[in-house]
Amino acid sequence: KTTFIKLLCRLYDPTEGEILLNNVDIRKYDYKEYMSIFSVVFQDFKLFSFGLGQNVSASFHYNEELAKRCLEKAGFYERLQSMKKGLETSIYKDLDEEGVEISGGEAQKIALARALYKNAPFIILDEPTAALDPIAEYEVYSKFNEIVQDKTAIYISHRLSSCRFCDVIAVFDGGQIVQRGVHDRLLQDTHGKYYELWNAQAQYYA
Repeated sequence: KTTFIKLLCRLYDPTEGEILLNNVDIRKYDYKEYMSIFSVVFQDFKLFSFGLGQNVSASFHYNEELAKRCLEKAGFYERLQSMKKGLETSIYKDLDEEGVEISGGEAQKIALARALYKNAPFIILDEPTAALDPIAEYEVYSKFNEIVQDKTAIYISHRLSSCRFCDVIAVFDGGQIVQRGVHDRLLQDTHGKYYELWNAQAQYYA
C-alpha cells in the first residue's frame, strides 16, 4: 500500500506500466509542480526538535492562526492549550531543556496538522491513526470530512473499521487491487477478500 502511494507521489518512478493524471503520464509533468499538489503523512514521518509551530509549518516562519486551526482540526488543540509557550513550545528536550515530550499519538496529530497546513489539493494519509487510542481514532473519523474539506483524500489502513466512511474502497491482495467499491457492497460478496478480512477483524469487536 505504501509503495503504491510512493509511486503516486513520484518518490520513485514505476519500472513498468504508467500512472496517469488527467490522462497524462505523470512523468511528463514538471516534477516540483507535480509534488506540490500532494500533502502526505507517511507511517515513518519525523518531527524535529524545534518549536511546535515550526513543526507544523515545516518552516522557520509560519502563520500562527493557520497553524492553530490545523492543530485544532487534527485533535491537538487541548494539548496546545496546556503548553505555556504555545506554538513556541519546543518538541523534545534535545535543544531546549524546557521542551516537552509527546506521545506517539500526539506526534501523529502534529504530522496530520502539518499535512493540513500545506493545503495541497490531494491529502494522503498512510495509517494516520495507528498510534491513536480508539476514542482519539473515532474523533478523527467523525471529523474527517471537516478535516479534508474539498480536498481529494486517499486513506490507507489495514484496520477495516476505519474504512467504512470512505467513498470508494480499493482492496489490495498480493500487490493487486482485487476489489473496489463501498463498504456495504463489498460485504455482500461473501467470497471476496474484503468480507474475509472484515470478519477476521470484527470478531475482536463483537
